[in-house]
Amino acid sequence: MAAALVRSGHLRCVLRLATWVKPQRIPPVCGNKRRYAAESEGDRRLPKIYTKTGDKGFSSTFTGERRPKEDHIFEALGTTDELSSAIGLAREFCLEKGHSFTDQLDKIQCVLQDVGSNIATPHSSARQSHIKKTRFSSQPVSELESWIDSYMGELPPLTNFILPSGGRSSAALHVARAVCRRAERCVAPIIRSGEADPDIGKYLN
Repeated sequence: MAAALVRSGHLRCVLRLATWVKPQRIPPVCGNKRRYAAESEGDRRLPKIYTKTGDKGFSSTFTGERRPKEDHIFEALGTTDELSSAIGLAREFCLEKGHSFTDQLDKIQCVLQDVGSNIATPHSSARQSHIKKTRFSSQPVSELESWIDSYMGELPPLTNFILPSGGRSSAALHVARAVCRRAERCVAPIIRSGEADPDIGKYLN
């Protein structure tokens, strides 16, 4: 997985990555001093963001199972990550326009971390402790549906198809919507086979 760029507003959801991304210790940054290379004192080096464990085309799930990188689990994980990235880009454009729903987009990105945790824990190789840590409940689904109902109540009835456009924020949200549909298609067979919780499919839908 790509290294996460952390800022204070997103710390709570970045911490959730620990359930399915191997943590690495980041040396503290003091004042304006940043460590970009090895220093003479001791053996202080920046931690590597690569492990070489996937060089032969295999990667590990949260359960420790090794699977080919083209496995449907990693396809779904990658597409969910792509969805979060698309929402993050759209959110930046929405912030520029002063839209009122940027907090909801932030929350959705955080919930997608939980979706990823669940996908990365295939039930066929998971222990009960794994399942307990990454279980996905119906609460985020209900919350998302309440947001949709609230915003739909502010709109006139839809009488025709909408072309994906309408400015940078709107167009970026359309891209995120399309990626979300692909993520849903990737997740559907995983849920059908009993490898993931059904509520993650409901959330993406």
